[in-house]
Amino acid sequence: MSFQLTSPAFAEGKPIPRKYTCDGSDMSPPLQWSGAPPNTKSFALIADDPDAPDPKAPRMVWVHWVIFNLPASATELPENVAKTQTLPSGARQGTNDFRRIGYGGPCPPPGDPHRYFFKLYALDTVLDLRPGATKPELLKAMEGHILAQAQLMGTYQRR
Repeated sequence: MSFQLTSPAFAEGKPIPRKYTCDGSDMSPPLQWSGAPPNTKSFALIADDPDAPDPKAPRMVWVHWVIFNLPASATELPENVAKTQTLPSGARQGTNDFRRIGYGGPCPPPGDPHRYFFKLYALDTVLDLRPGATKPELLKAMEGHILAQAQLMGTYQRR
């Protein structure tokens, strides 16, 4: 069985509903996964936008969400995850590029649609990483521990 990430809120390649963006309630969308390897010890998730324009860094990827140490028993994240450093499950949230903890929804400038990638990693360990960690810190901590990766991409456009 392959490792898969889905959302009841939007399908692969389809628009992310407004309520999950800065134009709506800016709450995280519900996510569900299945098919994780049997020796998974925790999950980590990074949501980012590779289409973010920045004249100083044209290849910049804007980070919308960093969350890690989701329990191995987890198969979903509910809608509207609290924007706190530590969740009741023990999961920890990092700092996004809005310089806030937790999820920051799509908020592109008017124009072409942007793509938002939700990348879920099955890890063979629980990470020794502080709450508030950044995407680069998470990526470094995950090195050599990724058992599988699943991805879901949604779009959002402001006119």
